[in-house]
Formats: sequence, structure tokens, C-alpha cells
Amino acid sequence: MKYIIIAFFLFFTLSCSKKERVEANARSVEQKELPENAEIEIYNYDELEKVLKSEEDMLLVVNFWATWCKPCIEELPYFEAIQKKHKSSVKVILVSLDFPNKLDSQLKPFLNKKQIESQVILLDDPYENEWIPKVDTTWSGAIPATLLIYKGEKAFYERSFTQEELEYELSEFIKT
Repeated sequence: MKYIIIAFFLFFTLSCSKKERVEANARSVEQKELPENAEIEIYNYDELEKVLKSEEDMLLVVNFWATWCKPCIEELPYFEAIQKKHKSSVKVILVSLDFPNKLDSQLKPFLNKKQIESQVILLDDPYENEWIPKVDTTWSGAIPATLLIYKGEKAFYERSFTQEELEYELSEFIKT
């Protein structure tokens, strides 16, 4: 009986220390993977609206999305490509509609895994019946949804894009 208790104690002690090492390693890996600009701002709609009005000289591409939305995830690389290709004339803002309590457990790991470099804002505003029509009066609230803003003009799309479709819509919007 004495050996069983000692064996149990050793097993318990070793398994706890291993778990702590694994957790410590996971934390250090997570910290290393986060780019310096990976701080995700959490805004209510009024705060987001100020950001949407702040860029006058660049085309602002605002994509409303969530990590649980498959079409949203499929089109994210296209927005990243737009940001990289048109860095001097286009600013992409990815507005996450994920739950705020999933920021650390779901959103940040997702952004790291997908290597998202565009600005990400987590929209934490429970009054969607008030702010959705402010984004666009035709918006049902479905995602993905994209808003283009340039020199006071707006275009809204409640749909997902292919790379080519997104490039085309941006070029057509700038012409008008």
C-alpha cells in the first residue's frame, strides 16, 4: 500500500509539473506569434463610426466578419491581398463580430494562424438593431458584409467575394 501511495504521489507531481511546462510553453509560443500590431481594439458602434469617418484620402474597405462564418473566412485572404497590393491607397479594416469573451481563446489564435495583418476591430455593441441600419439601411445583418468608403461616397455589399470580384468592385467604386 505504501508503494502505491508513493507511486501515485510521484505520478501526480510529475504530471502536474509537465502540464505547467506545457502551458508555459504554449503561452510563450503564443506571445512570440503575435505580431507587434496584433492588439485588437474593442469598440462600440459609436467608436467604430469615428474610425469610418477618419480616412478621407484613402479608400476604406471595411469587412464585417466572424471566425464562425465559413464564407467570411474564405474571403479573408482576398482582403489581405488587397491591403498588401494597394498599401498606399487602400486601408482594410476587418470588423469582427465574434463574442468579446472569445477574444483570447478564439479570435487572436485565429488571426495568428491565418497571419492576418490588416487592422482588426472587435465590435462589442449589443444594440445591433440600432447600428446595423447606420452601416447601411439595406443591411439585414447577415455576414460577410463589406462597406467601401471613399471621399464621402459609400458602397455596401451583403455578400462574399472572390478575389477577382473584390478587385473589380474596388476599381469600379474608385471610378465613380
